[in-house]
Amino acid sequence: MDSQPQGFPFGIMAVVELLRLNVRRRLADSAYVDCPFCGDRRGKMNVNFGRNVWRCNYCGESGGMLALYARLNNMTNSQAYREIWDALSTGEASWGGGDHGMTAVSAAAPVSGAAAPGQGQGGILQSPRASAEEVHRTFSRLFEMLTLSPAHRSHLRSEKRGLTEEQIRQFGFKSTPPYFLCRSLTEKLISQGCTVAGVPGFYRHEKGYWTVKFTSRTSGILIPAVGRDGLIRGAQILLDVPIRDKDDPPDKAGAKYIWLSSSSKDMGTTSGSPVHFVGKFPARAVYVTEGLLKADIAHSLMNRSFVATAGANNVSALDGIFRMLAAEGTELIVEAQDMDKYRNANTAKGSSRIYFMAGEHGMECRRLAWDPNFKGIDDWRLALRRKERQREEEKKDPGDASTLKEEQETRDFLQRYRIYQLDFGREQIPIPFAFEGIKQLHKAGYEQPPAGQYRLVWDSALYCPADSTDRERLQRIRDAFSDSMPEGYRGRQVAPSDVLELYDEGKRSYYYVDTGGFEPVRFSPFLAKPMPGREPEGAGQ
Repeated sequence: MDSQPQGFPFGIMAVVELLRLNVRRRLADSAYVDCPFCGDRRGKMNVNFGRNVWRCNYCGESGGMLALYARLNNMTNSQAYREIWDALSTGEASWGGGDHGMTAVSAAAPVSGAAAPGQGQGGILQSPRASAEEVHRTFSRLFEMLTLSPAHRSHLRSEKRGLTEEQIRQFGFKSTPPYFLCRSLTEKLISQGCTVAGVPGFYRHEKGYWTVKFTSRTSGILIPAVGRDGLIRGAQILLDVPIRDKDDPPDKAGAKYIWLSSSSKDMGTTSGSPVHFVGKFPARAVYVTEGLLKADIAHSLMNRSFVATAGANNVSALDGIFRMLAAEGTELIVEAQDMDKYRNANTAKGSSRIYFMAGEHGMECRRLAWDPNFKGIDDWRLALRRKERQREEEKKDPGDASTLKEEQETRDFLQRYRIYQLDFGREQIPIPFAFEGIKQLHKAGYEQPPAGQYRLVWDSALYCPADSTDRERLQRIRDAFSDSMPEGYRGRQVAPSDVLELYDEGKRSYYYVDTGGFEPVRFSPFLAKPMPGREPEGAGQ
């Protein structure tokens, strides 16, 4: 990251004020603001005024304080410095103030934006982080003291999560305690010889005693973040009620996960963003995905080793564990980020960085794709398990077989059809409406599907009842390509954004696969790429 040297007559928060960036949340040594680069309005950009650097955890843009001003105004860092200093020294900007822990600058008395060691901006003292062994011991004892509520246990065992009682015990999930127990839990830990100063989540209360930062607003399921060495490095909370900002647009989901952190409290400690590892080691192949709980569930379904980051673009911390994996024999990294990597440029950026980082450490990297009707690898594997169980039940029921035979006898119409799917190219360039409904296609600026971005992946026929409608035939096609694929098929499962063509000697009609059905569209098949001669790279693993 492009950190600026000390000795500047202003700090990064002066630049934030000058650019009028919207501050969502203030911590001891940093603040979260709306990102002016990607336009996200959930306060995903972290501005660290101890080191005078910034990074958006959504789009991945980062740099030093001069770069923040320079990139937004299309100028060099030198020009940015002059403009910032001119504005501040002439009083044209309202900035500084106690909230940022800074005083206004003057040409005669330059100050540094750096904080004193052990002290956050705004006068909040911070505890130096405890050793990895101390953090692990404290978290281990804390998790032992906690229980899992019946509601949380039921959620983890539901079809949405699909975990067994043994897996829940193995992964160590617990419910967050009520606020009134925080002090007594902390005192028990101290009495047992555990360190709390420097452990994320613990802090010194204004009345002088030590406690831990659990509140009713952040209640939920506590998920341990475990390093490759088996030590607990931190904890995430799957919130019972997602936290939404009052200014969030209606289509923005609230935050579902937060780290247990006390960086905004006296003598508190930041959680950081530790990488989570689950599975056997050494392993020839290791999967990388986003989300601790997702990795745990996928591991339980696939029996593969997983590394998980806290978010799609939060991949910088992978460098250390990739170095360790390569040294201990891992040959293949399987990138298994969510399927929105094919339509979201920010997610795609994080996915691409995984490729580069794996290569830098001498490991091969492959992209894993699956049925795009399912966002995450855990959702997809759970769906496959449900279908397998359903097939097993159908085999046990002789009535189903007779029903299928009777249905087969009514199929006396041969419907010819073609399937067109978006082609992302070898560079896997994201397409904004990929795997989305017709509304997203229109939102992306297209009245009709752009045939030039599609590829013909299948040309075949299937028998349908003679009295069936086009919609019923389209649904048969979609169902036929939702699970097992026919031999020779080179595409993906049929999903939103695909185009289906029904044709015979005298008629052709095209339909966009919508989220809840099929929309008739205009389509120019001669502009689409021809059917591939082999399986597209990265079509599956």
